[in-house]
Amino acid sequence: QVQLVESGGGLVQPGESLTLSCVASGGASLDGYAVGWFRQAPGKEREGVSCLSSTDMVTFSANSVKGRFTMSSDNSKNTVYLQMNNLKPEDTAVYYCAAQDNYSVYSLNDCSYLEVWGQGTQVTVSS
Repeated sequence: QVQLVESGGGLVQPGESLTLSCVASGGASLDGYAVGWFRQAPGKEREGVSCLSSTDMVTFSANSVKGRFTMSSDNSKNTVYLQMNNLKPEDTAVYYCAAQDNYSVYSLNDCSYLEVWGQGTQVTVSS
């Protein structure tokens, strides 16, 4: 089973950018996997951020990040990215990626049921 490792989190000021990476460890490929990014802020429930369907490469994103966050993949590097621009304090959270092979995604909510999860990376947006 593929294992996922997130990286790229950190402390930034409002308006700045970060790019998170999610790598399939051990040389495993994410080709054909549905992959999603999620976040959980202290005291809040986990929420879906963005999800990439493997079948038609359609991306579903939360309204709160549309126009600011972009999800992409590089199968040659077994990596999925989350480019985050114009970060806001309310984006502060632990960000997780999740994936599952042979899984159809038709909405952001569908990605909540992905089975393989990474350990998360902290993103803090503060002045």
